[in-house]
Amino acid sequence: MRIVLLFGLLAAVLAGCQEGPASADKAAARPDGARLYTQHCAACHGDEGDGGVGVPLNLPDFQYGVSDRFLKETIRHGRPGRVMPAFPTLSDAEVDALVRHLRTWAPGQPLTPTDETIEGDPRRGKALYDKHCVSCHGAQGEGGEGTGVTFSRPRDLPIIAPALNNSGFLAAASDKLIKAALMNGREGTPMPSFRKQGLSEQQIDDIVSYVRSFEQQPDPTAVGSADDEPLTISRESPHSVEETVAAVKRAAVGRNFRIIRTQTLEDGFFPEAEQNPDQVIVHFCNFDFLNRALAIDPRVGLFLPCRVTVAKHEGKVEVTAINPKRLAYLFNNAELNRLCEEMAQTYNAIIDEATF
Repeated sequence: MRIVLLFGLLAAVLAGCQEGPASADKAAARPDGARLYTQHCAACHGDEGDGGVGVPLNLPDFQYGVSDRFLKETIRHGRPGRVMPAFPTLSDAEVDALVRHLRTWAPGQPLTPTDETIEGDPRRGKALYDKHCVSCHGAQGEGGEGTGVTFSRPRDLPIIAPALNNSGFLAAASDKLIKAALMNGREGTPMPSFRKQGLSEQQIDDIVSYVRSFEQQPDPTAVGSADDEPLTISRESPHSVEETVAAVKRAAVGRNFRIIRTQTLEDGFFPEAEQNPDQVIVHFCNFDFLNRALAIDPRVGLFLPCRVTVAKHEGKVEVTAINPKRLAYLFNNAELNRLCEEMAQTYNAIIDEATF
């Protein structure tokens, strides 16, 4: 029997996103950094590192202001709860190859790593942070909202301000790196040189100490494991396919969703006369919810507008939807997690009502 399940296709996509490097690369003595970048990074950071969902990586001020260690730790651990995922399956040689490739965009001498601790007063630093940094990085260092694409940020900003209280950032960034960013700014971004803004070096040291104090606080952006959630939300329906489809529509409309269209699962794959009428997708949308989600992370277009599939297989009618809570882990965006939780509750309510 032909069953072209959308969820099977998406599961394959998700598996590909989370899949480790090819075995041929593991066997190579010197992995291809450009190929690894295309495979793992270009979708967010741009083919030439000019940014998108991810921050621009080819800006000279960024390149010269960060150490190789910072880049390696960022690749390895990501930014928990933010858009940047971790890549724990990459080998050390592959991470090294990625960093070498990133450095080709701005040849020169990058920041020298050091474990030197900057001596400052975090209490004075907080007052300075509140005056100079809050507008971009947030009152608690939580960073800007949304992603680096223009739909979810003002068009005059090339990046979203990073979260300074993020455990991944604090583990990767040395005191020297944070100080260098404050002293020199980042040309091509909204980050100014605070030395040119009139702050003394001691005041900058105080801000560094305050930012470092975020390490003593619980990580507000921690996320769980994707293994905690099933890929789909599914129920068996006691009704026929036609009755169940009608019930899904009623339940969706009753929760302020608009029905967009109904189609067979095989629509577009086979001629209409050959399509299985017992496999149907119902598309529906709440545009207020959609706009809120897109403003946080445009990648939600992967599963929005909403889709519920009704399919008969071996005499049983199953009602299935992608579990947004599972996708939330893939997006690695703590702000989006709340909307994914809300959407999962809505799917469960609609499917429960339709299969009652």
